[in-house]
Amino acid sequence: MGDQKESLRKITHTLAMKNEEISNFVCTVKQSLSNLEANSNRVQEDLEAEFTALHSVLDEMKDSMVTRIKQEKASRAYELQSQLSAGSKALESSEELLELANQTLCSSETDGFNQAAKDIKDSVTMAPAFRLSLKAKASDNMSHLMVDFSQEREVLQGLKFLPVPATPEIQVSECQVCDNTVTVVWTLPEPDSKIDHYIVEHRRTNHEGPPRIREDYPWMVLEGIRELEHTLTGLRFDTRYITFRVKACNKAVAGEFSEPVTLETHAFTFKLDAASCHQNLKVEDLSVEWDSSGGGKVQDIRKEKTRTNSPMHSPARSALMSPKRAPSARPGRDRFTAESYTVLADTMIDAGQQYWEVRFDKESKAFAVGVALRSLGRFDQLGKSSASWCIHLNNWLQQSLTAKHNNKARALDCAIPNSIGVYVHYDEGTLSFYNPKTKQLMHTFKTKFQQPVIPAFMVWNGSFSVVTGLQVPSAVQSGQRKNSGTSSSNASLT
Repeated sequence: MGDQKESLRKITHTLAMKNEEISNFVCTVKQSLSNLEANSNRVQEDLEAEFTALHSVLDEMKDSMVTRIKQEKASRAYELQSQLSAGSKALESSEELLELANQTLCSSETDGFNQAAKDIKDSVTMAPAFRLSLKAKASDNMSHLMVDFSQEREVLQGLKFLPVPATPEIQVSECQVCDNTVTVVWTLPEPDSKIDHYIVEHRRTNHEGPPRIREDYPWMVLEGIRELEHTLTGLRFDTRYITFRVKACNKAVAGEFSEPVTLETHAFTFKLDAASCHQNLKVEDLSVEWDSSGGGKVQDIRKEKTRTNSPMHSPARSALMSPKRAPSARPGRDRFTAESYTVLADTMIDAGQQYWEVRFDKESKAFAVGVALRSLGRFDQLGKSSASWCIHLNNWLQQSLTAKHNNKARALDCAIPNSIGVYVHYDEGTLSFYNPKTKQLMHTFKTKFQQPVIPAFMVWNGSFSVVTGLQVPSAVQSGQRKNSGTSSSNASLT
C-alpha cells in the first residue's frame, strides 16, 4: 500500500510538471499568435505608408511635368498667335494694294495714271507684307518633353521586401590591441548599399575560444557604427581576453552576428594586500588612505607571532614570458609596523614586462612607489634596504623627490607629476618611472633581480590609488629600446 502511494505520488508529480510545461507552452504559443497579429499589422501599415509616400512622390512629379508642358505650350502658342495676327493683317493690306494696282492697270484714263502708279509703288514699299518675317518664331515640335520611364518601371517592378543583411566577418589579422585600445575590423561577403549601420558587442572573459553558456561578464553593446571598423579606447584590461561580435542592420531588420572573435588583452593586474599592510593604512580595493587612528605605533606593537594569510601569485604568462616555473603557494607575512607605512600588492612579478600607474595626493607628507622583494622586513621602509627600490616624495619641512635603494638616495630634477607610471622588465633587470601624461622618463634602476619582486607603496599623512590592467605604453617601450645598450647614470643606486 505504501509503495503504491509513493509510486502514485511520483506519477502525480510528473503529471503536474508536464501539465505546467504544456501550460507554459500553450501560453507561449498564444503570445506568439498575438505577437504575429500585431507584427503583421505593423508591417502592413508600414508597407501602405511607404506606397502612399511613393504615390505622393509620383503625383508630385506628374503635376510638375504636366505644368512644364502647359507652360511650354502657352509660351509657343503666344508667339505663333502673334505671328498669325501680324500675317493676317499684312495679307489683308497686300490684297487691297493688289486690287488697287489691278484697277489702275485696267483704267482707260490716261490722266493721273502716272501719279496713281507712283502712289501704289510708295504704298507697296511701306506695306507690312514686305516687312513681315515668314519664319515661325516657335516650333510645334514638343519631343523634348517626351519621357521614357522604362528603367524606372523596371525599378518599381523590382520592389521587394528588404533582405536580411549578410553576416559580417571579423578580420582577426587586421584587428589591433595596443595601449589599452582595441581596433576591430570586419568585412561583408559582398557590398550592400541597403546597410544603414552596424552593432558591435564585446565582452570581457578569462577563457579563450568561443563564448560559454554562462559567462562572468555581460555583453556591452555599441550601436550606430557606420564604418567597417571601430576603435575602443581607454580600456582597463582586467581580464585576459575580450570577445567581439558584429552584425549589420538595414532600415528594417538586423542580420546575424558574426562568429565571435577573442582577442588577447594581456596586462598586469593585481590587488593590494590589506592583510599585511601597516595598521595606519586604510585599504579599500585599490585605494589607500593614511589613518592615524589605526594604531601601529612602536609602543602599540603586540608581540604575538600569529601570521595572517596573504596569498601571493604570479601573473599569467604570455607567449613572450618564460614558462620555466609556476609560482608555489607562499605563507602569509606579518603586518608592516612602526614607521614602515607600507602596503604590497598580492601579485609577484617573475618574468616579462609589466606596467601600472599610481595617482597620489601631492600634499601627502611622504609617499613612495616602487618594487620590493618578498623578504622585505616588517620594519623596513621602502628604499632603505637592499630589498626595495622606489621613488620617494617628501613634503616634510621641504619638498623633495628622490630615487632610493639600499639607503642611498639621488635627487631627481623633474617636476612632481600628479601620478607616476611604473615599468618593470624583470628579465633585463629594469625598473623605470614615468610621468604618465607626458611619458617623460623620471628615473631608471638597472639591476639583476635574483627573486620575484612585488609592487610596493608607502604613504604617510596622505592617500593614493592604483590603476592596474594597463598594457606597457608604446611610448615607454620605444623609449626603453632607445635607451637599451646605453650606460645607466643611476648605477650608484643599483
